[in-house]
Amino acid sequence: MGERPVAVLAMRDDLVGQIFPDPVLARLADLVDCDPAAILTDPGAPPPDLTAAQILLTGWESPQLDTAVLTAAPRLRLVVHAAGSVKQLTTPELFAAGVTVSSAVAVNARPVAEFTVASIVLATRRVFRYAADYRAGISRHGYPVGEDTGLFGLTVGVVGASQIGRLVLQLLAGYGVELLVYDPFLTPDQAAELGATAVELDTLCRRSDVVTVHAPELPETYRMLDERRLALLRDGAVVINTARGALVDTEALAAHCATGRLDAVLDVTDPEPLPVGHPLLELPNVLVTPHLAGTRGRELRRFGEFVVSEVHRWLAGEPLQGKVNPDVLSRSA
Repeated sequence: MGERPVAVLAMRDDLVGQIFPDPVLARLADLVDCDPAAILTDPGAPPPDLTAAQILLTGWESPQLDTAVLTAAPRLRLVVHAAGSVKQLTTPELFAAGVTVSSAVAVNARPVAEFTVASIVLATRRVFRYAADYRAGISRHGYPVGEDTGLFGLTVGVVGASQIGRLVLQLLAGYGVELLVYDPFLTPDQAAELGATAVELDTLCRRSDVVTVHAPELPETYRMLDERRLALLRDGAVVINTARGALVDTEALAAHCATGRLDAVLDVTDPEPLPVGHPLLELPNVLVTPHLAGTRGRELRRFGEFVVSEVHRWLAGEPLQGKVNPDVLSRSA
């Protein structure tokens, strides 16, 4: 029998127990030797011995995997990231060394997509406006004629055919809406396979009742929803952002929302967090949440289950579900 592979954790130590609860940790222990108390998190602290490590199990607050880590871990062959993006984690040296990297980005996509769809449903019913009125003693009981509420029959524009954007399209398929998508790397045929129509961003803004942002933060996406494009949206349109705050011009959006022309749900902002007293925090037609759409709480176990399954696939010589292609990192989140 050959030697058992050695895996080392590199993530926030206070989350290890949630990502790897006892049943998941037991499954991992069936595959590899891994000390859950030996965690590589702080580059300034004495690290665990990496000389035998073939696998690094990374997560939030993992140190960057640079030459120093590679030197300390000469046998490293696999990194499985128990979180989403690996752009701040990986380095050219890591890939040049032939290390395979896998990310749980698809696992993290589901809660974000579910949060997005829930936000769209609530926002198009004007829940936030009406709840504010209710708190102020203004009743909205009854069924006003011509009320601009409800999702059915609306047009939803998805900005970015990322894993989250694609899942949002999939989840919205049963809501009786028209779906538009903008992504410069998506062909019309690919959009049609997702149940959507591919359009340019300006067209999406003109035609959509709801615009939801799922593009990566890149120099070319900075404030892609700027004053000009926000002005293209119809009165009463809703802006949802669960991607990155810098993709939307914060002050321009605040001005449109302050007049009541647009509503918004923002899980991310620029800056983040917004300063106390910022108009977006006070408006009755805007909901700002503290970057909580992604995997949290009980959902963290999904990361651990993904990691264990990915390690099993790698040891069995099977294709990895979350394998990262370094050639597309430059245009991904």
